[in-house]
Amino acid sequence: MDIVEIYTDGACRGNPGPGGWAAVLSFRGREKILQGAEQQTTNNRMELTAAVSALDALKQPCRVDLYTDSEYVQRGISEWLSEWKRRGWKTAARKTVKNQDLWQRLDAAAGRHQVEWHWVRGHSGNHGNERVDRLANDAIDDMLLRTGS
Repeated sequence: MDIVEIYTDGACRGNPGPGGWAAVLSFRGREKILQGAEQQTTNNRMELTAAVSALDALKQPCRVDLYTDSEYVQRGISEWLSEWKRRGWKTAARKTVKNQDLWQRLDAAAGRHQVEWHWVRGHSGNHGNERVDRLANDAIDDMLLRTGS
């Protein structure tokens, strides 16, 4: 089975503030670029939105190598999610899990695929990561131009 390579990133100007997200999906020499932005959000929500949107864009079950510079996303999906679900979406400190709506969407999207989650250091010269960072920031710029903010 072929592997889809995905790079995702989220960006925020202020936290909270205007935010953007981007994903680049690569398969058999072809690419698909996804981007979006929100007026008032957080960096973590944008990181999660990028991953959810990328996985949701796949039309059939796939093997996926997904690269993110967000330890929150990578550790959340790989380490914390099963415990949150077991505890009824509560943290170890018995607080409601932040961004539960997006974690549930990511859990469902990832469940349709065979995903290997890879953490990469941000802003360290990784071409795929640098590219989605630029695209996420471009999404913020485009939104701010459109809205006159």
